[in-house]
Amino acid sequence: MSLQSKIMDAMKSAMKAKDTVALEALRAIKSELLLAQTQSGAQTELTEEEEIKILQKLVKQRKDSANIFSEQGRMDLVEPELAQVAVIEQFLPEQMSEEDVKKVINDIISAGGFSGMASMGQVMGLASKELAGKADGKTISTIVKSLLTN
Repeated sequence: MSLQSKIMDAMKSAMKAKDTVALEALRAIKSELLLAQTQSGAQTELTEEEEIKILQKLVKQRKDSANIFSEQGRMDLVEPELAQVAVIEQFLPEQMSEEDVKKVINDIISAGGFSGMASMGQVMGLASKELAGKADGKTISTIVKSLLTN
C-alpha cells in the first residue's frame, strides 16, 4: 500500500472521528506529496526515500514551531503542533536510538579513518546516506561533532 493511499485511509478515519488535529496534519502531508509530484514533472510516483524526506521535513517544521511557541509562552499553540508531529510520525519508519546511531557513526569514522572537525562533511555525508529515514539530521550532526572532537 502506497503512502498516499495510507494517508487517504487515515484521513477518512479522522473525518469520521471528527479529529481536526489529525485531519490537519494528514492534509498537510497530502499537500506536500502532491506538490513534490507536480514539481518533479512527468514522474508520477515519488520514491519511498523522497516521501520519507517530506515527512521528516514536516515533523521538523512542526517541532520548530512548537519550540518558538513555547519560548513565547503560547502553550495553547504548542499542543496542536506536537499532536500533529505524533500523527505524521506514524508514517515514518521506526527511529533509531541515539546509542544505535552512535554505533553506526563510530563504524563509519573507524572504517574511513576520519579524525578531527575537518572531516565532518565527509562523515556527515556518509552517515546521512546510511541513516536516511532512521534518524534526523540534527541528532546525526550532534553525534558526529561529539565523536570527531574527542
